Amino acid sequence: MTADLTGDELRFLQETFDLAREGGAAALAERLERGVPVDLTNSSGDTLLILAAYHRHEDVVRVLLERGADHSRVNDKGQTALGAAVFRQDEAVVRVLLAAGADPELGRQSGVAVAQVFDLPQMLAILRGE
Repeated sequence: MTADLTGDELRFLQETFDLAREGGAAALAERLERGVPVDLTNSSGDTLLILAAYHRHEDVVRVLLERGADHSRVNDKGQTALGAAVFRQDEAVVRVLLAAGADPELGRQSGVAVAQVFDLPQMLAILRGE
């Protein structure tokens, strides 16, 4: 609850989400080592991993997965990190998430659903292992 956090704490958390969005892999890794939860989630249900995947930061995705980020988390819109990477057509991030065990069918807006709805045959082929 935000009422329990100070202004400084809220800024720190916002900066942490910004690191995922902006590609600050080293700084984010340092925060995680100091105790920030790897599956920190914002008010929309977006995890650091979902944000990093959406913003096409393969290095941040790797940092998060190496530290145990849950690739099966689904945000409030039914999106996963894999679905976000498919939407952005980021083959490298898609492959990293698949190698980590991400499920292409998970979520209302799963990777497969996104590839089908937006007619992304290359992404669909990767998801199917072709």
